Amino acid sequence: MIILKIIIVIAVIFALKWLWVAISTSGQGSFDGEKSEILRRRNYLAGKLITSPVAVLNEMPDGIGSQFKGEWAIYSCSMFTAALVNIAKLYPEENEKSVEQIERLIEIVMSQEFRRYDADRWDEDPLESLDSERSHMSYLSILAWMISGYKAVGGGDKYDGVYCQICNTLSRRMRNSPSLNLETYPGEPIYVPDMLVTIVALSNFSRQCDGRYNSIIKEWVEKAKTQWIDKETGLLKSFLSYDGTEMSAPVRGSYSALICYYLTFVDEDFAKRQYELLKKHFYKNNLFTGISEYNDRSCMFGMDIDSGPILFSLSPSGTAFAIGPATYFNDSDFRIHLLRTAEIFGSTIRGRNTNHYLLANLALVGEAIALAMRTSVPWFSENNNNS
Repeated sequence: MIILKIIIVIAVIFALKWLWVAISTSGQGSFDGEKSEILRRRNYLAGKLITSPVAVLNEMPDGIGSQFKGEWAIYSCSMFTAALVNIAKLYPEENEKSVEQIERLIEIVMSQEFRRYDADRWDEDPLESLDSERSHMSYLSILAWMISGYKAVGGGDKYDGVYCQICNTLSRRMRNSPSLNLETYPGEPIYVPDMLVTIVALSNFSRQCDGRYNSIIKEWVEKAKTQWIDKETGLLKSFLSYDGTEMSAPVRGSYSALICYYLTFVDEDFAKRQYELLKKHFYKNNLFTGISEYNDRSCMFGMDIDSGPILFSLSPSGTAFAIGPATYFNDSDFRIHLLRTAEIFGSTIRGRNTNHYLLANLALVGEAIALAMRTSVPWFSENNNNS
């Protein structure tokens, strides 16, 4: 009798969960149908991120250390910026609000408090050392990408000076490196998704200004296509050595999904081919639909600072990032299944005029990523191949 009661309770819990998932995902499938949901999630993130630099940093988990708190904070702001640009493109009546909110986010990211995570690793401030040869790629690329988003929605010339300086610095440092790649931090490998933010920033600058970085972008992309492809999967490698040579490191599902997203800003054809290979090698559709973290071994459960808690071999980060190219390339069925998985594990909480995943209470950056990915649309009239 006790066992039967336990079974009944479990069955009721599962039934209620699936009913909640069905209700929460009922409007998904079109941007018109998802508009209320998208704007309510924007409102939630605005309340959490458009405050003060210290308040944003305090939203990040304490247990991950100061470096990762800084990374997660700036990632939260940059992904929310991307979402705000997308929202302005999808719903033009929201454009003015997006401009105002992105400006606030840029000011937060330019603050001394936000620069500290990068300054601590390089022993110099990233914005006060633009004439040096130390990389600072992570911080500078993200800031430049955010400024490009500000300009993409009609922001003024307030940040043009620092935008131009940063892109010039990144381009010069790339030219002075042995492989056109820059380190995220000293002594560590090249993290290809991080490096792609630099390429995106330079690509966006070239579109918005005078095309001055088209040559170096084209050269980097050609190297990526011919020298940095994993032989087993055909995907871009997740890691490179500083001189551009191979490393004995696996291709990661979370990294590859993020690479596909960033490539949509630079070379749509390359991005589409990489996306199809991502699905070929990392797509999982067992109990849940998503992206696995590893294609060469099984990992039912695990934990990683990049992928998050691996559950049933699925990578939370990889699954979230894959929503971006799925949205961009109108892969509607896959996108709906990915959003359903996000709802199953994330569990939407509804407030007065806000929505957010329950997991945002632990990792706000995931909420920002999910909103950026589910709204991923071209920022420019021609978002295709630089020449």
